[in-house]
Amino acid sequence: MRPLKAAIDLGTNTVRLLIGTVDEQGVHPALLKREITRLGGGFRKNSGISREACERTIAALRLFADEIGKREVTRVRAVATSAVRDAANGNEFVAEVLERTGIRLEVIDGEEEGLLTLRSVISGLDEKSGDLMIFDIGGGSTEYTLATDSSPLFTDSLPLGVVRLTEGKRSVEAMSDKIERELVRLQAEIERKGLVQYLRDATLVGTAGTATTLAAIDLRLKTYDYRQVNNHILSREKILAIYEQLLPLSPEERLHVPGLEKGREDLIIAGILLTLKTMEMFGFERMKVSDFGLLEGVLLSIA
Repeated sequence: MRPLKAAIDLGTNTVRLLIGTVDEQGVHPALLKREITRLGGGFRKNSGISREACERTIAALRLFADEIGKREVTRVRAVATSAVRDAANGNEFVAEVLERTGIRLEVIDGEEEGLLTLRSVISGLDEKSGDLMIFDIGGGSTEYTLATDSSPLFTDSLPLGVVRLTEGKRSVEAMSDKIERELVRLQAEIERKGLVQYLRDATLVGTAGTATTLAAIDLRLKTYDYRQVNNHILSREKILAIYEQLLPLSPEERLHVPGLEKGREDLIIAGILLTLKTMEMFGFERMKVSDFGLLEGVLLSIA
């Protein structure tokens, strides 16, 4: 029996725990838990993470610490992403988490986030060869990674997260403008590095909550099933249809749509808009969905 390891991914919207083992075939989960705590909710440039968001998140991390303590876990790696690395009070938050939960948070940058996600996504893809463009829409940032035959070529982190967009921009038009400006910059950077040719025949792979939610809605899943979601393919036309279905609904009405998880009802519009703009900017007509993401990448990194 291989030793158990534990990974925690503390994101701007969701905090997740994975306890499991790793072998040549990949990750084998023993326990998977997640809580939508919206750490980036109420975020302010000068003060950073709000007190309410801090308390919600620490409560979830204490539960995770209890779960880890119940098992013979030999190693734990807990990473924090955009909300903590951008927060004026990020260091204080990390210290408070350690004091109150015993969990030592490691704040990682966007490049490491992208590379850990790449490793994880590839481990779960049904076709691993060829060129890939992977994008990971988070609550505070979105990471774009280009790869060929499983090897990374380029990764960049853009300040385009669903919480950041939803709370920072008051209209679809304002969100669209922000997304387009950042994607133009990303496109220029890819061109500057001479990597455009890798986009021509690449497979677009979306990971994290927006992508998996789109797959769950398309599959009309009343109960989420990662086996159906992982490697599910969505056309741009289908994603646009889901967007047009959800846009006129209130957040409460959206919760009646099968596949839409509570806690994402107000954020999903920003996520779909970012997905559509990415496909439009880089000429993709289809997106493959990965249920594997940063969390599994963190576990793989300590195996």
